[in-house]
Amino acid sequence: MLFMVEMDVNIPLDFDAEEAAAIKAREKAYFQELQKAGTWRHIWRKVGLYSNVSIFDVESNTVLHDTLMGLPLYPFMTMTITPLCRHPSSLHDDDR
Repeated sequence: MLFMVEMDVNIPLDFDAEEAAAIKAREKAYFQELQKAGTWRHIWRKVGLYSNVSIFDVESNTVLHDTLMGLPLYPFMTMTITPLCRHPSSLHDDDR
């Protein structure tokens, strides 16, 4: 199942800078594991914002939920999640 997930990150300005850097490092490592596994298919940054648009490929809503809850930055995020399916007019035989 494919999902588009828009993630907006809002770390409070008074949050400890060292702790924020450590959380971001854990987030990057987790993201790269998910990307290598094919779970986190794509990621794009929204220009000028601490936000991204990502495509996830997971087996179920529950797997997506658990994956997102595992993000180290999750407590600082607001997300919008949209289920996706192939469009019948696509020129491609796959979901790229």
